[in-house]
Amino acid sequence: MLYCPVFGQHQHNFSVSTGPMLTSGKTPFWLRANQYGTVPLQNSFMRLEAEAHADYQARDSTGYRPKMDWGYGANVIVNAGASSQVLLTEGYLKGRIGAFELYAGRRKEIIGLVDTLLTSGSYIWSGNALPFPKIQLALPAFTPIPFTKGVLSVMGTFSHGWFENQGRLVQGTYLHQSSFYGRIGKESWRFKFYGGFNHQVMWGGYSDHLDPGVSVNGKLPSNIKYYPAVILGIRNPFPDDQTIQTITHFEENRIGNHLGSIDLAAELDLNTVNFYAYRQFFYDDGSLFYGTNLDDGLNGLRIRPKRENGLRSNFYLSQITVEYLFTGSQGGNAFVLDDPKLRGRDDYFNNGQYLDGWTYFGRTVGTPFLSPQSEVRPNLPPRSGIANNRVSLFHLGLTGVLLDKINLTTKLSVSRNAGTYPIPYPNLPTQFSGLLAASIPLNILGGTEIKAMFAFDAGDLLPSSTGMFIALRKSGVLSGKKTVIVSPRSRF
Repeated sequence: MLYCPVFGQHQHNFSVSTGPMLTSGKTPFWLRANQYGTVPLQNSFMRLEAEAHADYQARDSTGYRPKMDWGYGANVIVNAGASSQVLLTEGYLKGRIGAFELYAGRRKEIIGLVDTLLTSGSYIWSGNALPFPKIQLALPAFTPIPFTKGVLSVMGTFSHGWFENQGRLVQGTYLHQSSFYGRIGKESWRFKFYGGFNHQVMWGGYSDHLDPGVSVNGKLPSNIKYYPAVILGIRNPFPDDQTIQTITHFEENRIGNHLGSIDLAAELDLNTVNFYAYRQFFYDDGSLFYGTNLDDGLNGLRIRPKRENGLRSNFYLSQITVEYLFTGSQGGNAFVLDDPKLRGRDDYFNNGQYLDGWTYFGRTVGTPFLSPQSEVRPNLPPRSGIANNRVSLFHLGLTGVLLDKINLTTKLSVSRNAGTYPIPYPNLPTQFSGLLAASIPLNILGGTEIKAMFAFDAGDLLPSSTGMFIALRKSGVLSGKKTVIVSPRSRF
């Protein structure tokens, strides 16, 4: 037995992996999408990743765990190639008091009611971009409301973050983020219903690229006095204050750029299979409030067959995820402020003040199928920010186990793309992207596995390409009592 007083009773997970990624040109979509912005858009490279994290202490054999606890996470990735980079993908400290958690730093997250394993991407926050530096207070897991006997549970977040300045047209932009989700049904019930929303706001900042009509000398409202209006999504709270110099007609509607989703989901747990169905409704303007963009949304169904204990077979299908994403309505091609039926042209993830759009270090923060100009074919009509946000997508994801030890994953996605209302794609380019991945445990060094991924793109939206990634990963756990080996948790 190994005792380490510094570690205490926490488990300290670690992993190290390395391997090459080889591509025929631009990196295929499913080798880079929803990978937290860590995979370069083009060129072959060698990857080295090191990770360590400690979660909260688990309950002991009597059901006890400390009321106060702490944890941390760190993840560093080195991509060595034509243009090398070092990325701090995660670096955070977290603390818990009862059911509440406070953390500061960068942390991998997905926001919204969605299947997180095989999804095409949660609409608003999919894990496609590098994590933001944030300070966040949260109820991170569904927590029963007192006196409801566990029938009603809630979870939620409230955070403040910062956009990057490097290469961004609008500098000094803040992120406000909040979410609230509820559940009807005890954890043990066969049927449970979920619902809630998330609220994202880009606010503050300055730029030399903004027109006089949308800023005052390039400045946007950044003072802390506007923070309540940012949180509540209300109009300029100081209409009679003549000393304010950064208010334009934009702020007469809202302070900052507000966007997010309203989500519904239901779960049915049967003896042989588990079903989870979800729908995300989008808002980026007034269209959802007036009901003019209800055709838009992310629809998904996750199916998890249950494997009987002790049953052995050559192949076991462990999960199926089917999704349909549509963003083509956006309330229609007309915007008339005084006519609720014509409150359209939402232009998802774009904004007249925040010219870079809903991106972070050049990657879409939400679903990766809403593409910036840097990712699409150069012959398509160019646009800053998000160049393609009117999409119809069918997506299939599968996972299974071969010979009781080889984990297989595939993702298949086909889409039609219309660009944007202001700058449309005339021929509605179609696109197919596919992925096949395998994870094979090795009987060497303990806790070692080899992962192989092959992906390709074919169509008229993205450059045609093929690529593969092979990595060797060693992982394990250090605790205050002993050292054990576990499998890794990274998406790769």
